[in-house]
Amino acid sequence: MNTRIRRTTVTLTAAVLLPLALSACSSDGGDSSATSDSSPKASASAPGNSGDMGGAGSSADQPFGAACSAVPKSGAGSFEGMAQDPVATAASHNPALSTLVSAVKKAGLVDTLNNAQDITVFAPTDDAFAKIPKATLDKVLNDKAQLTKILTYHVVGQKLTPEDLRNGSFPTLEKSKITTSGSGESYTVNDDSEVVCGNVKTANANVYIVDTVLMPPAS
Repeated sequence: MNTRIRRTTVTLTAAVLLPLALSACSSDGGDSSATSDSSPKASASAPGNSGDMGGAGSSADQPFGAACSAVPKSGAGSFEGMAQDPVATAASHNPALSTLVSAVKKAGLVDTLNNAQDITVFAPTDDAFAKIPKATLDKVLNDKAQLTKILTYHVVGQKLTPEDLRNGSFPTLEKSKITTSGSGESYTVNDDSEVVCGNVKTANANVYIVDTVLMPPAS
């Protein structure tokens, strides 16, 4: 009788302990699987990091051209400084555009250009104006109607990207059209004026600095 009781007790004890042991093993296995889950998560973050690196440092929207090196590195006349001001004000900070700025003032177009939205300005350098015989230039600078006609011919009523200039034809504020062609960092306006510093941003305009004054068609 006692022997039977002992055997029954041993059997019951084993029956109780075995599930507890299995449960403990199962918990260890769960911890192991949680650890293995963390590895894919860590490795999955790597592509994200490489993707971030790939998206950084794009220079496609930066100014380009040989004459860009003459632009001040800091201050109001720098690319960063010009981007804060409307176009006529921004141009006044660039020493290579002093003749253009003087002409804009003589024509009374400062407010017109500064208040316009989303425009493109083809800005002739001082050297571009110097190509015009002095007597002719002086005559134009003192003829407000003619000066306004010439200056507004350099302005397009939309923001043009370098991609737009590849093979384009655009109406100007003067009402005539200009044509553009080129690729990469080499663009020409009306077949004879070269862009020497392009894709310069101001608060309200994209600016392409050119080496020849554009003349509207004779009316």
